[in-house]
Amino acid sequence: MPPDLYLITRAKDGDASAFEELVCTHQDRIYNLCRHMLGQAQDAEDAAQDSFLKAYRNLGSFTPDASFTTWLYRIAINTCLDRRKKPLWLSLFQKNAKGEEFMLAEPAHGFTPERLYESKQLRELVQACLAGLPVKLKAALVLKELEGCSYEEIAEALDVSLGTVKSRISRAREELRQMMRKSTETIQLKAKK
Repeated sequence: MPPDLYLITRAKDGDASAFEELVCTHQDRIYNLCRHMLGQAQDAEDAAQDSFLKAYRNLGSFTPDASFTTWLYRIAINTCLDRRKKPLWLSLFQKNAKGEEFMLAEPAHGFTPERLYESKQLRELVQACLAGLPVKLKAALVLKELEGCSYEEIAEALDVSLGTVKSRISRAREELRQMMRKSTETIQLKAKK
């Protein structure tokens, strides 16, 4: 029996320490997801806490054949969507060896002050463009690129089809790319004046 399932069974039987152990196991993931969705640390903490409270109250509806992590992600995403805050997560487009796009957070070291300044400007541009993405597209992109979820896990967490997940991620990338292109062109025009 998987450790989560064992703890869930104990928690359903009224063992509060078992649920506390589940929280300890998953709190960083859920907090990080909420932080990416909402941006502010305090908002993320509140949303994560609300998510665990909702999970505890609805533990009876969890079915053992489902993934607890995915079920918990779904609760957290819905909690964040209910708060309707704009995300402030920062990342950059990259391509892997196969030419597939993915998001990659900026490296923490190896930058000169000039590169760090340029990088900060780019992050601010990306942040501004991301704020314009529809919430459903952002949710799929956050789960894929920042949480590392598979398409199948995202489909289950968002309660949509696999095709819808792929479409949302593709649309999110394209809309982000277009917004960044327009913003960059505007900045270049202002610089020429």
